[in-house]
Amino acid sequence: MSEKKSNRRHSGRPTVSDVARFAQCSPMTVSRVINGHPSVRTEAREAVEAAIKALNYAPNRAARSLAGAGQIRIALLYTNPSAAYLSELLLGCLDEASRADVHLVVERCAFGEDEEKVVKRQMAGGIDGFLLPPPLCDEKALLDLLHGLKVRAVQIGPGQADPHHDAVMIDDYQAAYDMTRHIMALGHRRIGFIIGNPHQSASGLRLSGFRDAMAAGQLAVEEDLVRQGSFTYRSGFDGAAALLELAAPPTAIFASNDDMAAGCVAAAQRQHLEVPQDLTVCGFDDTAIATKIWPELTTVRQPIHAMACTALNLLVERIRAERGADRSAVQHKVLDYELVKRDSDAELLP
Repeated sequence: MSEKKSNRRHSGRPTVSDVARFAQCSPMTVSRVINGHPSVRTEAREAVEAAIKALNYAPNRAARSLAGAGQIRIALLYTNPSAAYLSELLLGCLDEASRADVHLVVERCAFGEDEEKVVKRQMAGGIDGFLLPPPLCDEKALLDLLHGLKVRAVQIGPGQADPHHDAVMIDDYQAAYDMTRHIMALGHRRIGFIIGNPHQSASGLRLSGFRDAMAAGQLAVEEDLVRQGSFTYRSGFDGAAALLELAAPPTAIFASNDDMAAGCVAAAQRQHLEVPQDLTVCGFDDTAIATKIWPELTTVRQPIHAMACTALNLLVERIRAERGADRSAVQHKVLDYELVKRDSDAELLP
């Protein structure tokens, strides 16, 4: 037995026991640090992390399984019409899944139709938890189903976090308020607004931020300047076309996401209007489309990639903690947004 241990130590591949000896702790503590268990004391965690770095130790999947962790399986359910948003979200989830040794399953789930069937099928296949981006993050029936089944889930980008589930979001209301105030500071008074998907609570918060900013600037919100969209390019195009056909059209349009803002730019160009000389257009999200059209969009940067990484990490931590019988409080994390000024907005000339 002693000969085998000696051979392993001299093979150039350090073991959990080697890390434990270096960090002067037990192999169980090393295993808990590797698997992200939250109960490890800060001093012990730092000692283990230093030992891992010094020894260049790389835990393999088999060792983690023997330690009781096993690979975690997570399902990302989606039904979002914005390809740009989904692409950014998926990249974040894939990056974090690779880092955390998580098996990620991606499946389309029709809003309000087949959620229960999808959830139960995924659970039967060994799924440990779910990531719910918009608009599924706002569907109460789905959230209640998961809570009732005692299944772990994290909402990504909800307007309002559910008390039974972890969530990662931004302050949609304040972000829309700040963007509206920016447009007003450029001298615009007739500002059109295109609402997002009515099934997403973030849409209502962005509309409220717009309305309250206008009220704070003592500007009336004329109802014919507010149009319903659905977060799609086409709905932005149609909404802007209707706004620009008014007898007194707006001088600026604030669309609730970048896809719709891109549609607004196209609608303006169809009417031979120059953006931003004749019409200011601003968006929300800062997805790839914001810098792939001309002019590039002034927009609110929602950290979609970081939100995805944070959400997956939250879910992994909760699954690992609960495998160790540790049930911590639900976490609702609010990340920072940023107003990004590019080329689609301009001062209103007299």
